Amino acid sequence: MRRFTGAADKDAARHEQAERALRLLGEYERHSSGWFWETDRTGRLTYVSDKVAKVLDTPEAPAIGSMLTDLFVIDSDSPDTERTLGFHLSSRTSFSDYSVRPARDDQEECWWSISGRPQLDEMGRFRGFIGNGSDLTEKRKAEAEINRLALFDGLTGLANRQRMRLSLSQTLAESSAYRVTSLLLLDLDRFKAVNDTLGHQTGDALLKQVGQRLLRAVGERGLVGRLGGDEFEVILPSEGNRERLAQLSRAIINSLSQPYFIAGSSISIGCSVGIAIAPDDGNDAVTLTRSADLALYAAKSDGRGVHRFYDEKMLTGAQSRKRLEDDLRTALAQDQLHVAYQPVVATEDARIVGFEALVRWTHPARGAVSPAEFIPVAEECGLIESIGEWVLRTACKEAAQWPGDVRVAVNVSPIQFANPALPAIVTNALAQSGLAANRLELEITEGVFLNESDASDRMFASLKGIGVRLALDDFGTGYSSLGYLKKAPFDKIKIDQSFVRGAVVPGNRNAAIIKAIVMLAETLGMETTAEGLEVQDEIDLIRELGCSHVQGYVYGKPMDAGEAGQLLQAEGGAAKPSGFKVSRAQRVKMLRRAMLDVGDARGEVRILNMSTTGAMIDGIEFPGDVNGYEVKIELLDGQMFAAKLRWAKGGRAGLEFAEPFDMARLRPTSKILRKTG
Repeated sequence: MRRFTGAADKDAARHEQAERALRLLGEYERHSSGWFWETDRTGRLTYVSDKVAKVLDTPEAPAIGSMLTDLFVIDSDSPDTERTLGFHLSSRTSFSDYSVRPARDDQEECWWSISGRPQLDEMGRFRGFIGNGSDLTEKRKAEAEINRLALFDGLTGLANRQRMRLSLSQTLAESSAYRVTSLLLLDLDRFKAVNDTLGHQTGDALLKQVGQRLLRAVGERGLVGRLGGDEFEVILPSEGNRERLAQLSRAIINSLSQPYFIAGSSISIGCSVGIAIAPDDGNDAVTLTRSADLALYAAKSDGRGVHRFYDEKMLTGAQSRKRLEDDLRTALAQDQLHVAYQPVVATEDARIVGFEALVRWTHPARGAVSPAEFIPVAEECGLIESIGEWVLRTACKEAAQWPGDVRVAVNVSPIQFANPALPAIVTNALAQSGLAANRLELEITEGVFLNESDASDRMFASLKGIGVRLALDDFGTGYSSLGYLKKAPFDKIKIDQSFVRGAVVPGNRNAAIIKAIVMLAETLGMETTAEGLEVQDEIDLIRELGCSHVQGYVYGKPMDAGEAGQLLQAEGGAAKPSGFKVSRAQRVKMLRRAMLDVGDARGEVRILNMSTTGAMIDGIEFPGDVNGYEVKIELLDGQMFAAKLRWAKGGRAGLEFAEPFDMARLRPTSKILRKTG
């Protein structure tokens, strides 16, 4: 009886233990990502957890009874998948952590990791496979999102720098020597102004629209990506036709330059494109990208809004700029720079009232290096602030030795103007030199208006608070924001030399432009300085037009501080003009045949040079004094123009046209032999 009771207790305990195991198994299957499966010896499913069965079941074929290999598809790209499921089932070998998905195509994305091993009965005979699995769907989605973030730009959805680099490397590696690949680098023009004036949120919205337009323009021809900021890239496999690339580039520039409408604002920007073609411009990603970047630099240097193809000369130019940059750093450290001063003369009494400080560089091997060559390099490499501060301190120190009413003008670049420390630098330079604040004039270009902001207003107020004078330099050549000019506290407007040159030539509109600028300045209570005067008759015109000051070679070239001091002491600072007394229109050298009518006679002559007002000819002898003799000359095919002879000597003669001639009307004809200049 005791033995019977003991056996019953053991059976009950085993039954309870089995039920507990089943409950725990059920809880595990229902509330975790894990599940179980089992097959018979033929590979047909005899058991699978309910949550997986619901995914695998179809009305025509339930999961139970189906071949395991018909229910799952292995991820062959997974590094953990060495063999197929069919191989393991037939060879009766274990497998672990194989990534699979449902074989049904109508299912949402679903991935599992499964493991299995063969099971044997008490006699050692194969009974089938038993195994487990776990849900990989969320993990796969997370990995896909991580991969997307790693390879795609989060703002525009375009490929990012990493994906573009990988794609370019792969495309070039697959290309043979006879298969070309083109790379386009794009940079948005005036985008920074959008960020600064309308905010980064508007800038982000703009970049999204740029990405969409770029995708439409490129279409299926290539891969479009955003490298960061306002830089974009296009990879065009199997495309190397320069005409088609130029056409695509123009289409991109035109599309991206159309107005954008964001949050009630109409925004206009531009785009520059640099193009490099493999293998000629580089057969690896690094070299090809460098070539495209150099082409983009050339496009921006040529005025922006254009495309440029890479040329070997661009690399030579870049290397030259790099050497120039290195030499410039050495020049700043070894005091190779010096300051020269050009006189500023009052038109009323022709007296020197100030000098403009101009930086000059004498290289120990190159000799004199033009500011037009090294100043842009200084701005690009970040040296302009150091150079600008050195010029400011030097000019203040040397100007302090001049008479107390003579001013010195110092140029301030937009980069310096954007530095919040500029007022402190100016104050310190004045204090160290002992120069009165009202004797220092800071010349600011119109480039500062590209970043109109409260910071600009504060900078203007701070500088005026010091007591220095402010001049707007090169007026009319840049942004020309007349509205902002009303607010900016300028004391002077400097009229760019491009308006001064040729102003005295009949038919030239520059005089009218100068007059308009003078009237504007007077209305705003500002002085005016006309720059670039080289001929004496320009002084009289500028005085008649009302300019208060003039500056140019006509009153002296830039000189060192000692020479400037001596000039101020000589004759009480009175300025004496020098150089040519009368202006003449710019002459174009040429060798052109033309017919000349002299009275009733006609003969053929050659035009050696020509301007809007006259020409020099040869091939005909004139006896005696011919000044004022009237002739007619064929300037255009079959068209005769009236002129007067002004001189004749040695078979040559000078003509003055009766009316100004538009040089743009000249076109190449069969009568042109060659151009000599």
